[in-house]
Amino acid sequence: MTATGAAAEADAEARSILESAAAASFPPLHAVHHLLSVGVCVRCIFRLFGAFSSAIPCLSLTASVLHSFLEEHEDSTKNGSCSCLSTDVACCSICFGVLLPTCYQDDGTEPLHSVTPIDNVTSMISQTVLKEGHQIDEFSLEISLPAVIAANDRATRLYIKEKYGNADWFNEKIFSQTMSVKEALRMLLVPSLEKQMNVKHVSNSFRIRLTYTHEEASQKLLKLLPNDRGRKRKAESRDGKSTKRDSTDDDKHILSESDSFINKTLEGIEDQEFCSLLQLPPEKVLKPCHLVISCQRSPIYIGGRYLKLSRNVSQSCWIIDDERMGEASVEEIIGENVCAICKGDGYKFHAAGREDIDVRMLGSGRPFLVEVLNVRSIPSATEVQQIADKINNSEKKHVRVINLKLVGSEIWTMMREGEAEKQKQYAALIWTSRPLTDDDLHNISLVKDMEIVQKTPIRVLHRRSPLERKRIIHWMEIEKIAGRSNYYLLHLCTQAGTYIKEFVHGDLGRTHPSFGVMLSCRAEILQLDVTDVKMDFLQ
Repeated sequence: MTATGAAAEADAEARSILESAAAASFPPLHAVHHLLSVGVCVRCIFRLFGAFSSAIPCLSLTASVLHSFLEEHEDSTKNGSCSCLSTDVACCSICFGVLLPTCYQDDGTEPLHSVTPIDNVTSMISQTVLKEGHQIDEFSLEISLPAVIAANDRATRLYIKEKYGNADWFNEKIFSQTMSVKEALRMLLVPSLEKQMNVKHVSNSFRIRLTYTHEEASQKLLKLLPNDRGRKRKAESRDGKSTKRDSTDDDKHILSESDSFINKTLEGIEDQEFCSLLQLPPEKVLKPCHLVISCQRSPIYIGGRYLKLSRNVSQSCWIIDDERMGEASVEEIIGENVCAICKGDGYKFHAAGREDIDVRMLGSGRPFLVEVLNVRSIPSATEVQQIADKINNSEKKHVRVINLKLVGSEIWTMMREGEAEKQKQYAALIWTSRPLTDDDLHNISLVKDMEIVQKTPIRVLHRRSPLERKRIIHWMEIEKIAGRSNYYLLHLCTQAGTYIKEFVHGDLGRTHPSFGVMLSCRAEILQLDVTDVKMDFLQ
């Protein structure tokens, strides 16, 4: 098809849509013309009067086309020059060009560089997804618009009511099918995005977020609203020190706060007061919105159980006064390997409890989850196994993982609930100030579900609240170390949250009864291993 033929076909399509809208949805055409003249774009006119859906596929619906249609059907547009085609107005007074990024100057051929066609906008979005390396099979679209757009939308509807309220054709139901700017924009963008990226738009964990802002218009509106002075940040805090910050990063936060304030304030204002505060109709706008495109995937979770085989590896990264404690951490060894395969922005490490740096985690391992943030790709079962192999075959052998797998977010809740109910088993190398008799060993083995009371240990008082906790020692067994008097291997099973070291030595009487008090001697713990964490979790 020739360019002339395509143009004729597009023009015919636009005229057909206009004729249908004029017959079914539009108010009298002189009112439509007036809206054009005060700076309302074609798509907002269709949106206001419930005819937007029919206009979506027609990119040739411009102010020029609508004006030509009005000239043919409405006498008021035939008298000389018309302000609705003014070349100095680039953006809609309601949507600020968000809905009509395909805008043309009077001759209908030269695109304005301040705006972008719909397909160009979606191309920018798909390029952002591609540039950030996301692998997706579905997406959801989130849109954030400045509050001033909703305010101008309301102002325009009130202006129409004020100007034409006494006309025979006007009634309140004329706006019953009005579509919001946000929903209209979604309807414009989604089909093009689906085509560009070859994936479907659904409610999905991968989210594309479009954040539109218009700082100048937002600030103008903010000054018109009541109680603005009370909203502003106070320059002085209660102790007299300045709380002002000169960081440019604060501007975005302040802008977001402003939008929140505008929305909340306008919701509480009746129409009469609204009309007295805001200009009706809204003033024409030269500057379009600023658009920021961002992509975000909901966190994914990779879980399993870990063994810690070193007494010089902490569970989480431990730094005191810029000095690392220990050689490494379980968190870093597992988390960094997981994050590298998933290509995430970062990760959070969660475990069912923790052991001290000098305590090994043996047996069936401790349950853990790695929460990976904004991953570019979701790992396959093969890739998860590659992560496990890399950790387990590490030269230093500090940490091993068992049953590593991709899990759902519900596992997080299961782990937290099970953590409070779990039992843990330990093996402790201890020393006593006197040799233990056979009766001592027998009496220890008779212990069943003994309650102890533990005050917060002295060694952790600097970071834990001073509380008193009741805990259960479920059972104990003890064996002699061959050839070494006064040295024993104590096996015990306890309630989660029991401080084992303090149970053995008593912590200066803060744990009662303690192992030493039970045997009427001094007892010290030399080494400790966790041998089992009893949880029905990723076994």
